[in-house]
Amino acid sequence: MTAKIADVVVLGGGVVGCATAYYLGKEGKQVIIIERESVGSHSSGFAYGALSPLGGDGIPGPLLPLTIAAMKLHLGLSLSLPQETGIDIQFRLKPTLSLAFAEEEAERLKANFLWQQKQHGYQVEWLEAKELNDLDPRISSKALGGVYTEGTAEVDSYRFILALAQAAEKYGTVIRHGEIRGLEKDGGGIKVILASGEIVCQEAVLAMGPWTGSASRWLGQPVPIEPLKGEILRLQAPGPPLQSVIGWAGNYASTKPDALIWAGTTEEKVGFDEIPTHAARDKIMRALLNMLPALGEAQLIRQTACLRPYCVDGLPIIGQAYGWESVYLATGAGRKGILLGPLMGRIVADMILKRDIDMPVQPFSPTRFARTKETD
Repeated sequence: MTAKIADVVVLGGGVVGCATAYYLGKEGKQVIIIERESVGSHSSGFAYGALSPLGGDGIPGPLLPLTIAAMKLHLGLSLSLPQETGIDIQFRLKPTLSLAFAEEEAERLKANFLWQQKQHGYQVEWLEAKELNDLDPRISSKALGGVYTEGTAEVDSYRFILALAQAAEKYGTVIRHGEIRGLEKDGGGIKVILASGEIVCQEAVLAMGPWTGSASRWLGQPVPIEPLKGEILRLQAPGPPLQSVIGWAGNYASTKPDALIWAGTTEEKVGFDEIPTHAARDKIMRALLNMLPALGEAQLIRQTACLRPYCVDGLPIIGQAYGWESVYLATGAGRKGILLGPLMGRIVADMILKRDIDMPVQPFSPTRFARTKETD
């Protein structure tokens, strides 16, 4: 084996990659992050930053234990990261209100409401139409009701990633710019091939967001990750801040610390196109005005787009790559990237450190896509 340069090379400087480096660095591992541009420059840095463990695709289901654990981890990081770095990550607890405009939507929300009420640390209640008006008179009178959840939160995603990166550097992580071209086995370790040279390490972690799918050809195994474009509007509107996150059918609106209402979002399968579109703007505005018609005079300040890493079966990929005992994958959290990212990084770090994982992670193993002689 060629002389080792680092213990672990992490490919990708988003929330998962920076969290992985942070947890490994705290345990004394020599870590190098390879990022093509700058940390948090893509989906992680432009995400809304919702921390809502009780809703979304795959919940209830195999994702629920992860989202619950991820929220607990965020609560701890909300205290430790500002102390370690001096960065205000703008974490704040903020209730979530999920609206129903049709009977079938109300029935679906109420069905989830039954198990959501049983989750420790959350207060969940059904609000009738009059109670919605009492909560905020700007909510549409057409809403039949909604589920109001306390215990959810939000964070500034870009500040959060910067804090993770700086804390990782504090523990010895080196962040380098580079473009990965491939991986090779090198004795008991891994050779990471970059456009500018090679790095030899004991283990490598692939956390390249929607670009992780390109690892399929390096690993000789499917990594079925594709980009799922999401767009967000930042709006200036008269009136007081929204005191809760207002949501409906995958859409949301929330007043952030910048005093702007962030409204989203879209789910577009358009490849690696990150350019905001008028069609997305109009779609988001229609959903916003359906929820909050009083915001018809809101002024558009900024529109952003980012590419979330989406796995074909809707679940993240976390664990050792099939046939590569020194390569780990951590990607595919989709719309739950900021919530799940730190936990995914910690799980992979624990795997590398040979620690027991205290939650069920087998459903997320990369081996579920592995091609073997029996399946070929």
